[in-house]
Amino acid sequence: MKPSVWVRMDTWVRHLIPASATLFLLLLTVVPLRIPAFSGIAPMLPLMGVYYWAIYRPDLLPAWLAFTIGLLADIIAGTPLGVEALVLLLVQGTAARQRRFFLGKSFAVTWWSFGLLAAGATGLDWLLVSLLDGRMLDPTPVLVAYLLTLGCFPLLTWALARTQMAFLLEV
Repeated sequence: MKPSVWVRMDTWVRHLIPASATLFLLLLTVVPLRIPAFSGIAPMLPLMGVYYWAIYRPDLLPAWLAFTIGLLADIIAGTPLGVEALVLLLVQGTAARQRRFFLGKSFAVTWWSFGLLAAGATGLDWLLVSLLDGRMLDPTPVLVAYLLTLGCFPLLTWALARTQMAFLLEV
């Protein structure tokens, strides 16, 4: 028997959860918080979202969607077009290829691996922006953003896991 329109629509909306959650994380990074210079050191929340979904639901956040979110991040943040898109695409591809390794491992292994991947992504982001800007940018804000990202990772992973259990368990 063919599922009803409501069941199909419910499944379709549930499939949008990873992309919607990652877009929400992108918007959280650009919300003005009235903290001086916070925009330069804000944690890389979309990077965490792409990493999480690439491991636990890569079918719902494919590479093209990570690239699109990266382009939106470039447009919103004013970075050279394509930098965040390339970085998020590389993170998604790397995490998705290592998915089998991560499944069943402890959170410490996932966090440690994220730290390594985020360090590479942050460094690449800084290097590309510096090259495209024509001068070496100060690495201090990038290092602070990286450390804040590492510190936020457990809380954000917990929230994304709860989201996955609430909305995507049956899908």
